[in-house]
Amino acid sequence: MREEFERLYSAYHQQLFQYLFYLVRSRETAEELVQEVYIKVLHSYETFEGKSSEKTWLYSIAKHVAIDWIRRQSRKKRKFEGKEYEWSEREFEIEDKQPLPEDIITQQEEIQHVYKMMDKCTPDQKQVLLLRYVQSLSIAESADILGWTESKVKTTQHRALKALQKHLQKHEETFSGKEDSP
Repeated sequence: MREEFERLYSAYHQQLFQYLFYLVRSRETAEELVQEVYIKVLHSYETFEGKSSEKTWLYSIAKHVAIDWIRRQSRKKRKFEGKEYEWSEREFEIEDKQPLPEDIITQQEEIQHVYKMMDKCTPDQKQVLLLRYVQSLSIAESADILGWTESKVKTTQHRALKALQKHLQKHEETFSGKEDSP
């Protein structure tokens, strides 16, 4: 079991870290969540039936760990502020001032802008964009991870790309001083 765990860890650790980092935008939190993923893997590896690839199984666990973390943050925020949790751009800013090697590219102004505009998409659309274009997973792998049909992934991807394009265009028009005309 130890050899198998070490193989999974070395093969997927960095990819899972990047995926979680893009979701939570905090290096420390992403590191903690990756550890939580591997704890769950240790506890449940014996029950892994192989109905999906190891990769999609690990991403599925990571997705659920991230959702649980976001829900806990939501409950904490509601408890302290007494109001509903709302997504804001501030919550998706990178908290760690030292960029990761993989993130040096994303610090280019244009790419950062695309990530900010992705935050304006729905959570489902953002998930699909991250899995398909940041993590380069196939439609089938994305469907397995999300627990959706391939058709739903394709539809959500199409809508996500249109929404992202709309947000980018709207921002560009606003930035250049133009306002949308009816």
